[in-house]
Amino acid sequence: MASLVLLYGAIATQSRPNVHNIWNALDRDLHRQRRKLVGRAITDASMRAFEPTIVDQVDIFIKQLAGAKQRPVNLKYRCGYLSFDIIGRLSFGYALNLQTDEQNRFLVDQLARGNHRMNVYMQIPVIPHYRLQTYINKLLFQADREKTARLMEMMIRSRMAEDKDAKRDLYSFVADALDAKDDEGLRLNDLWYEAFFFIIAGGDTIATALSATFFYLSRNPECYRTLAEEIRTTFGSGNEIRGAKLAGCQYLRACIDEALRMSPPVPGTLWRHLAPEEEGGGPLIVDGHVIPRGTQVGVNIYSLHHNEEYFPDPFAYNPARWLASADSKSGAAAAAARKAMHDAFSAFSVGARGCAGKPMAYLEASLVLAKTFWYFDFEAAPGKLGYVGAGQRGEFHLYDIFTSTHDGPYLVFNARASFAEELSDN
Repeated sequence: MASLVLLYGAIATQSRPNVHNIWNALDRDLHRQRRKLVGRAITDASMRAFEPTIVDQVDIFIKQLAGAKQRPVNLKYRCGYLSFDIIGRLSFGYALNLQTDEQNRFLVDQLARGNHRMNVYMQIPVIPHYRLQTYINKLLFQADREKTARLMEMMIRSRMAEDKDAKRDLYSFVADALDAKDDEGLRLNDLWYEAFFFIIAGGDTIATALSATFFYLSRNPECYRTLAEEIRTTFGSGNEIRGAKLAGCQYLRACIDEALRMSPPVPGTLWRHLAPEEEGGGPLIVDGHVIPRGTQVGVNIYSLHHNEEYFPDPFAYNPARWLASADSKSGAAAAAARKAMHDAFSAFSVGARGCAGKPMAYLEASLVLAKTFWYFDFEAAPGKLGYVGAGQRGEFHLYDIFTSTHDGPYLVFNARASFAEELSDN
């Protein structure tokens, strides 16, 4: 735990210059300015204002599930289409329409390939050190990059053609900075890269979190029943599912957190180092170990989330571990154990470089799951499809590509009979 706090919670360390994280200014003051600028679009208050737009997209998702008519649905793509549709509107008010139109669906797999490529460069730093990625990109990935770039350019330019206040989106918050002449200004090129990372982070990771949560709930009947009861007794109709009432669903939040713990969308190691060129100061010391400047160090998120010291029975999906009311133990030792568990939870990383999109992730995931439980019962698909996505010990199987890639789960959705009419009216 000491290493987690030192590496990610303090300003003493910084991301390695050759790590290709686009939203990752090495200068701490610059990073703080950019985070403040972009973060205004995804605060709790901003998300409340944007909630109706998310609800509209979630309702399309619900209709797509109903349209499957009890045929197996691959949540990898269904959740991916939804998440990219939401982030397209949040970033530039742009209708990507992946849920209803095939034209832009290439984004889901294409951006995954891009993350895979970036992960290779992170894990083999000799490639960016000698700038070999330039040749690799041109040789193997040029077509992918150009296709994505054309779509991104269309999104940005179409939004810039409108008044900055025409829509409540990322652009409306950063547009003034494009005209600023001081050090806090934003160049058009900066906007392009910020937007690119914003869309990857907001589309890819939330889709993985949703897929994982659906997987675990479909395979843990007691958890499924508890969440279904919470949703179906809290709300009187599907249209009520939003706002403070939704935020008060504690077991829903626990189910999401437990899925993020077991299958974190960014499961690997985010490398850090103390820059050797900085003057003054000594080496980094973690638990008595001296780490020389320039040495790459990091904490593996998947390993941390499965450490029994912080998460007893770590391979069991147990949302109740996040609920203080469900803990039969009391006293200082139990309180310390709960605090250690929460401190070790790093699905959004920690410190100044932690994920700014946390409010958006929880709002989107909560809306999707709550509305799905209101309108449907669901279960794993029969036969071989039901095993797609299953890893060891009942885990949802992820592949580390900086973010994650996966397949499945395949689920069958059955509309609840008493609410079929309400569903058709939405």
